[in-house]
Amino acid sequence: MTDTQLAPAPARPIAREAAPASAPRWWVWLAAWPVTAVFVLSNAATPLYVLWQRDIGFSRGTLTVVFACYIAGLIGSLLVSGVLSDRIGRRPVLVPAVALGLVACGIFATASSVTALMAARLLTGIAVGAVVSAGMAAVSDVAGPERKRLAALLASSAMVLGAGLGPLLAGVLSETLPAPTMTVFAVEAVLLLLALAVILRMPLPRPAGSSGGSWIRFPGVPRGRGGDLALGIAVFAPGITATSFVLSLGPSLLSGLLGTTNRIVAGAMAFVMFLAATGVQFAVRRLRLGTVLLAGAVSTALAMTALVAAVNLSSVALLATAAVLAGAGQGMGQLGGLSLLNAGVPARRLAEANAAMNVGGYIPAGTLPVAAGFLSDAAGLPAGATVFGVVLMLVAVAGGLTVLARRKGIPG
Repeated sequence: MTDTQLAPAPARPIAREAAPASAPRWWVWLAAWPVTAVFVLSNAATPLYVLWQRDIGFSRGTLTVVFACYIAGLIGSLLVSGVLSDRIGRRPVLVPAVALGLVACGIFATASSVTALMAARLLTGIAVGAVVSAGMAAVSDVAGPERKRLAALLASSAMVLGAGLGPLLAGVLSETLPAPTMTVFAVEAVLLLLALAVILRMPLPRPAGSSGGSWIRFPGVPRGRGGDLALGIAVFAPGITATSFVLSLGPSLLSGLLGTTNRIVAGAMAFVMFLAATGVQFAVRRLRLGTVLLAGAVSTALAMTALVAAVNLSSVALLATAAVLAGAGQGMGQLGGLSLLNAGVPARRLAEANAAMNVGGYIPAGTLPVAAGFLSDAAGLPAGATVFGVVLMLVAVAGGLTVLARRKGIPG
């Protein structure tokens, strides 16, 4: 996925803003807040699908298609937002992204059809795609070159923390307050407005320069960094595919195993999964990147082993174990991949590089759970989950072997 479209074209230097070379440390942490706020929206709908299924009426296969609309919007956004952010700046990309998130909140809150859910998920994906590329690069910009590892840690942790807070917040609010499919999105709108305030005040420099090539293209990395990108995707993609499956079909699995549709339980499982993804990144932040990536691949493979055992043994404990291991696998794959890119990609191409890694991760995260959903409709949820688990376990093992093969060349 190395960018081969860049012809040797003269860069257009752009004057920088009068910003401090190194922003205060608290700004580095605060710069991660927009990432968290938008990712709260990304999974806030997860515990509510059982209500929409009851009120609107649709199958598990349709549910995974609704989920895939988010992936489609995200990937489409990544094709544009990374390059755009590197050329015109982070803020002009992030402000419209938050605005789209606010529109998605309104559609979710009033949804009465599958079409409305698909539209809301599509807009959410577009917003998340912009934040994945521009927002995470903005954290690195604010941190400065001397705090690259901290920037990668905070950006990655903000993403998974928000992804976990969304379903927990939705589960608790929908079970305890009136208007269960509306209240959480009103709260999320407030969070997005706070994120907008941070974006408008963030001490961001202007882009250092502009590179040639199309504005809309498959995102890539500078020549010589393709190996780092491929290595990150090899571990990140199985991890995020595993967590995507838990998000889309986890509530159905819980319903079958526990005989309950309690939304707090479904939200709590997703929260614990992403809490593991957040915590493990702080736990391994001082380890070598090769070790982090290898551990991520192993964790995802073990998660799929536990998933297959859970559905065949009807074990809630094993399902919870699978969720925690999946979260840890995504967290370590994400941290390792972002750290490799932060270390080797210049700031003027960093948002595009982030977009490239996420495209590589989200394509399987969108397609494999959809296939598992329709297989579950045809052959039963245990069969669909088993096939999915075995396939993804093999992919995760392949990722781990890739890390082992290149481990000596991975920087610390």
